Amino acid sequence: MSNYKTVLVTGASAGFGKAICETLATNGFKVVALARRLEKLQSLANAFPGKIYPLALDVRDVEKIPALLDSLPEEFKTIDVLVNNAGLALGVDRAQNCSMANWKTMVETNITGLLAMTNAILPNMIKRNCGYIINLGSTAGNWPYSGGNVYGATKAFVEQFSRNLRCDTAGSAVKVTVIKPGLCQDTEFSYVRLNNDKEKVLSIYDKTESILPEDIANTVLWLLNTPAHLNINTMEMMPVCQTFGGLSVTRNLDLEKK
Repeated sequence: MSNYKTVLVTGASAGFGKAICETLATNGFKVVALARRLEKLQSLANAFPGKIYPLALDVRDVEKIPALLDSLPEEFKTIDVLVNNAGLALGVDRAQNCSMANWKTMVETNITGLLAMTNAILPNMIKRNCGYIINLGSTAGNWPYSGGNVYGATKAFVEQFSRNLRCDTAGSAVKVTVIKPGLCQDTEFSYVRLNNDKEKVLSIYDKTESILPEDIANTVLWLLNTPAHLNINTMEMMPVCQTFGGLSVTRNLDLEKK
């Protein structure tokens, strides 16, 4: 039986976040579902009466987080588990062609929002000597690719921050895990990244059996049921159809200054 009762999931309106909320609510957890789109959160809550509490917030609005958490009903206020799932990628251009606005949005969402949520919730976990922080990273944080530039860098940050959290929580029973999925489908991720270009999105997943939201949700459920003495530091996962690529070599490279 899990030591935890109440879970806050960011990015809860779709994809991994929605699946995590549904799976945990089905398995007896109380869930605070946090995302920007209240109507989607309300629909999720309506499907699990009394088990899911909808909380509308863009994690980039960091100054609003403490007051909003303080406004939670008593039965949802003590957060045992924080799943930092909110995140996004914008574009696949090479760095020299990228939008600074897109870079800023990715940093503010994937890094600053995650930090603010952690900063607001972790102290009480330490005080109670009970808590679990699960951060959603990505294989992009370990395995670079053209067009991954800032997105991959933000996910590398998530992994290193998770490691450092383990150092800072030493001496307590608080756990920290980073989950790093590879190719995933049935989420809004690629639609957001590719500006809703359905043809491009479908081409990414054509003839593949990729990771599904329920795979990540079941992984989170398993983590929450591991024994109190066991911490899973890092989980990197790819679908069987995906693996590592070779190093790139450019032939006949022009080294003359222009």
